[in-house]
Amino acid sequence: MENSPSDSPPLKAANEGVSYSVDSTSTDSLPERAIFDPILLPADSYDVNGTYWADMPLSKRIPFVLNYDLFVEGKQEWAEIWEGAKRNPLSPLIRYFKSAVLPGAGLGLEGYVLFSIGNIKPLFQAVWKECWSTHQVCNARWVSSIEYLEVAGIMVGQILVGIQGDWIGRKWGLVQDALIMFWGLVLLTASWGTSLNGWVICYAWCLFIYGIGVGGEYPMTATSSMENGTGTGVISSKDDRLHRGRSVTSAFLMQGWGQFWNVVILMLVLFIANGTGNPPYSEKAVQIAFRVSFAIPALGTAVLVWHRMFNIKNPNKELEVQKKKSNVTGYDLESLKLTFTHFGGRMLATSGAWFANDVFFYGNKLFQSEFIKVITPNNHSVMEGWKWNLVNVSVSLVGYYLASMLIDNKLYGRKWMQIVGFMFDFILFIIPAFAFDYFTSREGIHAFQAMYFLSSFFNQFGPNSVTFLVAAEVYPASVRASAHGLGAAIGKLGAVAAAILYSYIDTQTKFYVVPWFGLGGALMTWLWLPDTTGLDLAEQERRWRYIREGRGEEYCGVAVHSKHLSVWERWMGISKQYNPAKDYKMKIEEMRTEWEQGKSKEISHDDGSETIWSQHVDDYFTRTSARHNTAPAEQKSEISPVNEKQATY
Repeated sequence: MENSPSDSPPLKAANEGVSYSVDSTSTDSLPERAIFDPILLPADSYDVNGTYWADMPLSKRIPFVLNYDLFVEGKQEWAEIWEGAKRNPLSPLIRYFKSAVLPGAGLGLEGYVLFSIGNIKPLFQAVWKECWSTHQVCNARWVSSIEYLEVAGIMVGQILVGIQGDWIGRKWGLVQDALIMFWGLVLLTASWGTSLNGWVICYAWCLFIYGIGVGGEYPMTATSSMENGTGTGVISSKDDRLHRGRSVTSAFLMQGWGQFWNVVILMLVLFIANGTGNPPYSEKAVQIAFRVSFAIPALGTAVLVWHRMFNIKNPNKELEVQKKKSNVTGYDLESLKLTFTHFGGRMLATSGAWFANDVFFYGNKLFQSEFIKVITPNNHSVMEGWKWNLVNVSVSLVGYYLASMLIDNKLYGRKWMQIVGFMFDFILFIIPAFAFDYFTSREGIHAFQAMYFLSSFFNQFGPNSVTFLVAAEVYPASVRASAHGLGAAIGKLGAVAAAILYSYIDTQTKFYVVPWFGLGGALMTWLWLPDTTGLDLAEQERRWRYIREGRGEEYCGVAVHSKHLSVWERWMGISKQYNPAKDYKMKIEEMRTEWEQGKSKEISHDDGSETIWSQHVDDYFTRTSARHNTAPAEQKSEISPVNEKQATY
C-alpha cells in the first residue's frame, strides 16, 4: 500500500542525524535539499554536512569509515543474520549458499578440474612412466601439449564468450559455459585411445574443449556477480557501493574450494581403489581415481546447467538498461573504440597486472615442488605431495576470505591490496634467489616453508583476487565482459610465458627472474589502475554516458574525483573536472529528465522508502515544471539552496 505525503515521517538530510525543520505534511514547504540530499548524498558516503568521504581529511575519514562500516552497516548485517538464525538455524548457511556458492559454482568446478590436471600427472608418471616421463611410447610434444591446449582453450573462451556476453547477454554466456564444461567433463571421463599415445591426444583435446567453457566463466561470473546491485540512472545502490567487491570475490574464492575438494577426493578415491596411499599403484586404481575425479564434477555441472537455465533471474538487466540509453542493439562497437581511447591506461593495468600475476602463480608452484623435495627426501608417494598441496590450498583460502572481507574497505580497498600483495610476493620470491643453497637445505626448510605459504597467502590476499574484480568494474557495462575476457586472456599468456621460460633456465635462475614480475605488477597498478573502492557503478555509467555523447569534459561528479582516478589519469588533468556543487545541480536536472520520460517511479533508496521519496520527487518536479520550462536556459539548473562557494556538495 502506498504512503501518502500525510503519512510520511519527517524528512531527513544526508543521514539520519540531521533533520530539516519543515512540515512534512505539505510537500510545498520542502526545500530542494530536504528532498534530494537523502537520494544524492547517501549516509555511507557523505557526512552530515554533505562532504564526500574522499574529500574528508584523514583525521575525519578514518572514524567516518570505521563508524559506518562497523557500527551502522556491520550492525545491521549481523542483526539480519541473527534474526534469520532465530527463525531457522540453517539460515546463515542458506544465505551464504545463495550469495556466494551458487554464483561461484562455475569457478568452483573449474578450479576443481583444472588443478586436478596437475594433481593427477604425478600419478600417471608413476604408473605409465614410459609414456609420461621417459616418452618411450608417447610423443613428448603431445604430452607437453596437454597444458598448452588447456590454456589455449581458456583463452579462446575468455575472449569469445566475453564478446558474446556483451553482444547477446550475460545469461546466454552463463548457460553456454556450463553446457560446454559439462560436455568437456563427459569427454574427459570417457577419454580413451587404442594406445597410450592415442589416449594422451584424446585427453589433450578434451581439455581444450573444457577450457573454452572455463575461459567464458571468468567474464560471465565477474560481470553477473557485479551487476546484481547496480542502481538506475543517477540513483546509486548502497549494496553496490559497500559490497560489490565482496560479491565478486565471494564467488571467485569458490575456485579455492574447488582446488581443496579435488585434493581431498583424489586422496580418498586412490586410497580406496589402491588399498593404500603408498606406491606401487595399480593401473586399475589409477584409472578409477582418474575417471571418478572427473565424473563427480560432471554431475555438479549438470545441476549448474539446470540452475542457470531456469533459476537465474534477468542477469542482463544492467546491460539492457545501458544499451537502451545509448540506443544500441547488438554489439556496441562504438563503446569498445571509446574504451581504448579513454581507458587505455586501465587496459594496461588490468591486463598487465594479470599477466604478472599468472607468472607469479607458476612461481608458487615452483616453490611447492622444491620444498616438498627438501622436507621429504627420497619420497615417491604421490599422497605426500597431495598432502602439502592441501595445506597450501588451505592457506590460500584464508587469503581469499580476507581479501573478500577488506576489498570494499575505503581505508584499504582494491588498489592498495593489489600493490601490497605484489610487493610481498616480490620480497618472498627474491630472498631465496640470493641464498638458494641455504633455503633448500634441511637447516633452512622452516623458513622456506614460511615463505612458500606466505607467498600463497599474499597471492590470494592481493593480485589474484583483485585482478579478477577490477578487470570488469573499471569499464562500462556495454563492453565490461569483453574487457574482462581480454584482460584474463592476456593474463593466461603470463602462464604460457612462465611455462616456456622455466623449461630453458635452471631452478635458481627462475628465482632470480620471477620476482621482478611482482615489482612490475605493483608499478603498473600504481600508475594505471584507478581505485574504485566506494564508487558505485551507476556513477561510473553516468560518466560514461557523457563520454559516449562526446561531452566527457562536462562530467564533474565523483567518478573524476582524484581518489577514483589512476595516477596517470590525474596527470592527464581529468581530476580538475571535479565540481561537487555543480554536479549536485546536474544530477537533479538528469532526474528531472527521467521524470519527464515517466521514470520517476523507478527511484529506489537504501532505507527502503521507495514510495515516500518517489512521491516527494514527483510532487517537486510537478510543482516546478512550469517554472523550469519557462526559465532562461542558463538558469534552468539553478537550485537556490545550494551555494557554489560551499565546495562540499
